[in-house]
Amino acid sequence: MSAAQRLVVFDLDGTIVDSKANIIWAVNEVAKTFSLPAPTAEQVPRVIGLSLMDALDGLFPGLDPATLQDLDREYREAFVRLRASAGYQEPLFAGTLEVLDELDRAGFLLGIATGKAMRGVKHVLNKHGLEGRFVTVQTADNAPGKPHPGMILQAMSETGVEPRHTVMIGDTSYDIQMARAAGASAIGVSWGNHPVAELEAAGAHRLIDRLGDLRQAVEALTAPVLTPS
Repeated sequence: MSAAQRLVVFDLDGTIVDSKANIIWAVNEVAKTFSLPAPTAEQVPRVIGLSLMDALDGLFPGLDPATLQDLDREYREAFVRLRASAGYQEPLFAGTLEVLDELDRAGFLLGIATGKAMRGVKHVLNKHGLEGRFVTVQTADNAPGKPHPGMILQAMSETGVEPRHTVMIGDTSYDIQMARAAGASAIGVSWGNHPVAELEAAGAHRLIDRLGDLRQAVEALTAPVLTPS
């Protein structure tokens, strides 16, 4: 007999990558370029995790699709400029590398499901030496944006892992809703972009205050089931 495979899927922005300040900066660059009122620092975190077009539509409502496409392009170009600057930082939250190592040693498959574009994902993975750590990477480039379950469904399909053995780790209600809609479990983190009360209301199965608590929470939600060898 052998244990069934288990999959842990991570959001990036606000969950393992501290990118809020950069996202706010890029949104402000878009507002300046198009002479639009800049959203407040409180408004921007509300849309982090959505696909870029949905996020921009939420921050700059009432624009026609062609203008939103222009904003989308400027946002992406702003991030390219930022990443090329001398002072650019997009650090991992404390404990990220340790928990990835811990889950690896325990035999979990690791994945990503993020509203970030694939180009941004590759940059983050390269910057932090994480290439090859994730067996499935889902973005809004190749699946419907959160909270649609498409990214989790594709991750499970690619890895062959059942929903009952799959856990999504995220900081927004969109992550929790996506996981629940796909039949997977969901763990909310308290240090991200949405308040804990919203993660609870969205249906999070567990909440954690530090990444060091993640392994125990994941084990509780994905108790191994023995299957024939």
